[in-house]
Amino acid sequence: MSSTIAPSASLRPQRRIASAVALIAALMAVLVVAGCTTKDEDFILDAPRPSAEIFNEGLAHIESERHRDAVTSFEELDRFYPFSDDARRGMVLTAFAAYQSSDFDLTIDTAQRFLLLYPTHEDADYALYLLGEAYLRTVPDITRDQAAARNALAADEELVERYPNSRYADLARVNIIAIRDQLAGQEMLIGRYYQERREYGASINRFRVVVTDYQDTRHIEEALFRLTETYLAMGLVSEAQATAAILGHNFPDSEWYQDAYRLMGAGGVEPDEDRGFWLSRLFRGGN
Repeated sequence: MSSTIAPSASLRPQRRIASAVALIAALMAVLVVAGCTTKDEDFILDAPRPSAEIFNEGLAHIESERHRDAVTSFEELDRFYPFSDDARRGMVLTAFAAYQSSDFDLTIDTAQRFLLLYPTHEDADYALYLLGEAYLRTVPDITRDQAAARNALAADEELVERYPNSRYADLARVNIIAIRDQLAGQEMLIGRYYQERREYGASINRFRVVVTDYQDTRHIEEALFRLTETYLAMGLVSEAQATAAILGHNFPDSEWYQDAYRLMGAGGVEPDEDRGFWLSRLFRGGN
């Protein structure tokens, strides 16, 4: 029967030393390989400049209307001195410089980030204004999706609500009128499309959005006429009469009311108010 021979005590330290040497050699080999594959640009050799110097450089670029260079300077400031006072001011100026460069995506991203990080900052009203303006510049015509218009409207409405006395609030109010008119115009376009295809239920839904949500736009008179027209086409005479009466009561001098009155006459009926009709309740301030 063979017996296991244990290594002598004098050999154990030597083996541990040899193992440690092998491990160190392996680690050094890994480091050498990693060093060979590292690019020089992965290391920042120079310490960053003082934040004030970078900030003033960005301001100088803005004053010289070199807006893309300004963006580069302020991004450097944000990279090296995040959350500093200079970086906070530089973020707003980045949004401004990007807007001046027609880089509206960067304007939107920067303004949104600023508002997320500093919602109560003294420049938050200006960031909201820039956000709305940037979205507004990306709004397509009414035949296409109006997500940008809705985003612009949300930014301008928030500006007016939170900062009603801001120097930018009046500009935002003007934008709100234009954007709401744009959104109502798209609803009218789609409603007329369905009406021409005799998909009356779908067309009524679109015209209803206009009279419910966009009464203060220039499309309200046509929307009431189109509802009158569609109700008649569907044989809903009393609904058509009530709608025409609302049109005449609120817009007696409108050409759309004259058209509605002639249309009703051609059908042998006249406008007739129905106080229980949904439109009557709506224009009285109910429902």
